[in-house]
Amino acid sequence: MAEGAEAFASIPRTPKGSEAAAILLMLLGEEEAAQVLTRLDPDEVQHLGGAMFNVADVSENQVDSVFSLFVDQARARTTVGFGADVQIRGMMERALGSERAETVLARITPVTRSNALDALKWMEPRTIAGMIEPEHPQIAAIVLAHLDPPVAADVLQLLDESIQADLVYRVATLGPVTSEALEDLEALLLKQAGRVNTSTSTKRGGASEAAKIVNNARTSAEQRIIRALAKLDKGLARTIEDEMFVFDNLMSLDDKGLGTLMRSVENDVLVVALKGAEPRLRDKILGCMSSRAAQSIVDEMADRGPIRLAEVQDAQKEILAIARRLASEGTINLGGKDDDYV
Repeated sequence: MAEGAEAFASIPRTPKGSEAAAILLMLLGEEEAAQVLTRLDPDEVQHLGGAMFNVADVSENQVDSVFSLFVDQARARTTVGFGADVQIRGMMERALGSERAETVLARITPVTRSNALDALKWMEPRTIAGMIEPEHPQIAAIVLAHLDPPVAADVLQLLDESIQADLVYRVATLGPVTSEALEDLEALLLKQAGRVNTSTSTKRGGASEAAKIVNNARTSAEQRIIRALAKLDKGLARTIEDEMFVFDNLMSLDDKGLGTLMRSVENDVLVVALKGAEPRLRDKILGCMSSRAAQSIVDEMADRGPIRLAEVQDAQKEILAIARRLASEGTINLGGKDDDYV
């Protein structure tokens, strides 16, 4: 009895958020509730499932308050935007004609994903790796590009090392994915997981996606992939490195590493770079210097006045290049990996 009272006491007098959603879901029939759950992501299902256990004992007043909250929010919404794709297409075709409308719509229509690609979110990295390893590398690249970066990194590291750099290269250079390619992917998913749906076109990949994947890999794998990628395309490898580590990431350095880096940077470069830095990072960098040196930098920044954004970005890139060099020499640790030990 005491446990039930304690569970009840943990529920707000007016349930909100996930608790309110859980109460509404539990008031639905099993079939209707299942239909709702199929439209949620795995982490949302888990979160809502936990909330349902927490609200297993609620009063009539609490249920009424949830209904009131739902009705109030429902009344505040309009139907504008529902079925917008059909309405927008009709307007465009009337105004521009079918061919020109299709060109415009191809540029402005939000990216969508097929249900087959959504099925990947429910699979373990080892399952995905085993599924794509025997397939064409381009299919594997499409799969990686549609996974969350940490999951994609886990999958990548489970694959043969000899193909990892090539897959990152393919993700970075991935253009619009044709419906035929997605049909191949859906057939693959059908074979492996018994699930398939209609095809679609989508645009994923690019250097930014590739950088996120590599950035979530272990440091040893990251460095090996970048070196191999540089042999395939040196410019792309540098672009991915730039995407992986930006100036704000210097916040991850400890004070000793940051101090070492600053001693390798010319004052003129640092002054320009700090003009465009976030206040927290600027304060951290200045805090790693002697009070006299820090004050000198602050005074020079004030004397310089406005500086072109392009100059600031060039200065920050120069500092990042120094940081990467020091990291490759083992002088500093750029951080971000918690599974590397010496």
